Amino acid sequence: MLIRTTRAACIAGLLAISLLAATATTPAQATEVDVAAYVKRDLFTTIKISPNGDYFAATLPFEDRVALVIMDRVTRQVMGTFQMGRDTAVADFDWVSPDRVLISAAQKIGFLAEPQPTGDLYGMDASGGRVELLVGQSVGGNLGSRMQGKRAERVAAFLVDDLPNDDKHVLISVMPFTADPYTRVERMNVYTGVRHIVTRVPVRNARFASDNQGVVRFALGGNTDNISQLFYRDGDASEWKQVNHEAASGRVEVPIGFSADDKTAYLLVEQSSGPDVVVAYDPATGKHTELLRDETMDPTIIYKPGTSIPVGAMYGGDKPRFRFFDETSADARLYRSLQGAFGGDAAVITSSTRDGRVNLVHAWSDRNPGDFFLFDAEAKKADYVISAAEWFNPAGMAAVRPIELAARDGLKLKGFLTVPKGASGKQMPMVVLPHGGPFNVSDEWGFNREAQMLAAAGYAVLQVNFRGSGGRGRRFHQAGAQQWGLAMQDDVSDATRWAIREGFADPARICIYGASYGAFAAMSGAAREPDLYKCAAGFIGVYDLPQLHQEEVLKHGSMRTWANEWIGSDKATLQANSPTRRAGSIKVPVLLAAGREDKTAPVEHTQNMERALKTAGVPVEAHYYASEGHGFYKPENNRDYYTKLLDFLSRHLGGSKATVAAGER
Repeated sequence: MLIRTTRAACIAGLLAISLLAATATTPAQATEVDVAAYVKRDLFTTIKISPNGDYFAATLPFEDRVALVIMDRVTRQVMGTFQMGRDTAVADFDWVSPDRVLISAAQKIGFLAEPQPTGDLYGMDASGGRVELLVGQSVGGNLGSRMQGKRAERVAAFLVDDLPNDDKHVLISVMPFTADPYTRVERMNVYTGVRHIVTRVPVRNARFASDNQGVVRFALGGNTDNISQLFYRDGDASEWKQVNHEAASGRVEVPIGFSADDKTAYLLVEQSSGPDVVVAYDPATGKHTELLRDETMDPTIIYKPGTSIPVGAMYGGDKPRFRFFDETSADARLYRSLQGAFGGDAAVITSSTRDGRVNLVHAWSDRNPGDFFLFDAEAKKADYVISAAEWFNPAGMAAVRPIELAARDGLKLKGFLTVPKGASGKQMPMVVLPHGGPFNVSDEWGFNREAQMLAAAGYAVLQVNFRGSGGRGRRFHQAGAQQWGLAMQDDVSDATRWAIREGFADPARICIYGASYGAFAAMSGAAREPDLYKCAAGFIGVYDLPQLHQEEVLKHGSMRTWANEWIGSDKATLQANSPTRRAGSIKVPVLLAAGREDKTAPVEHTQNMERALKTAGVPVEAHYYASEGHGFYKPENNRDYYTKLLDFLSRHLGGSKATVAAGER
């Protein structure tokens, strides 16, 4: 039986060195909402245990940078820290030996507030010593040394394999800063940065998979036509051979790992109908043997603790479910114990010691943003370590209900309904919240800060995974192609009407709001359904399809192909379905907000939408934020924006406004 100590019964000391200065607050549930609690940065972004279990490493967000801290697991003493200075960030990190980490860098670029990955890789000892810029565009520049043997070239590098049996070297992918590059794999010394080419592959934009001995065996890529190609080789002395071509097979096959003896490969394989399946692939014969298939959802792979060997999968949807290649295995029993020990929370192992004995477990739910526990597989005991957002009290959060409905053409749609805590759930003021993306992105069961904030303000929140969303397989995904403002929008409208029929929503008090593509859906919904919504709001949105198409085709070959296939190329159709061209059909008040440095949804989209609405006589308020991009980075800007959003919704739906700080009164 697994013994679990709760966070209420333990001391959360892991990141106390810099984080406990943050004031713990409980979101308001009455007449005002404490927006600050919802926009406050997590105490940490990523935490991992070292291969021998001696250390924790975690990334800590500060006002002007994201740093890395390494601590002794037992004493919680700080051993080493890494930061690159103002306007920089540790984008990711990996333990590459028991006492050394490989760090991926990011840096503020231009006027953007949020740092962007640079492709630079640094190495650092757990003690904080031997810090070295190993590879990337900054080698030989101001940020790095000129250690003999390093090559100064304009490339981006990312980890492929940490080579557990070799503490001095790793495998990395290296790509030049060109459109649709040919990527190569190199073996790199994690202390000196000296690199040697391991292999090149005859396809662009490649990602790689290695076996348990560190031999690169698969390469998955695609040329400017965006058609997926999978290549395989038996070993370093073998030539690459193509084993799947999407145009011929009608599916994408993605390598996810190897069996312990490296004789069997595991692939994630798309299907012509239904979700992706996990198959065992015999490289000698080419035979595919199906291992796992779910009726509704795509799998997320689970690996044997301490290894890169796949053993099962997690399936989302209503709530995470777990299945294994062998349901009698020790891994299956372990996960069943974890789910039982954490009650209604889901629990997954996020990092482990190499022997698999000590594991970091992440437990979360629809009302809990996540707690981390240290699980000893031999003692069968899990001790609380830290929470990413400890100021949220799960008992005070709103519950999330899975929903299912049929679209007007019969397609089965799934989503979630968040109901304010203590509310009846009937005849509620409602915010319809379409997700961004739109493709291969989905709303999932779990803690959603935005939905919880809206629920705290008194609104039911409706989220639907319209066609084109991820997680439901190839056909569902491709059903959204070129359906901007058409069938994808109908799915959102159908879900809204379903909520009215079921009695969840007060039909006179519904607003539609979203970000990025969700903002497009909000404006499109208000234009197509002028009597369905009371108001509409769009954040960092795209609103003009011809403009969006032109922006994408100017980037490079593969993006030009993507734009034609997924947005569409018929100018008349794009114009007809653009909210900027349909502003005259909108009859309700509108709120818009954008970052002036947004490269994904340039600010001109919002400015043109504002102009079109004013020309049509539609009440509109627009807010623009300097130095912000596609999603606001600074807490003060997020707080200001969400305060304005809640005020807007309150005026039109009657819910709570945001708390006004004493200094702002």
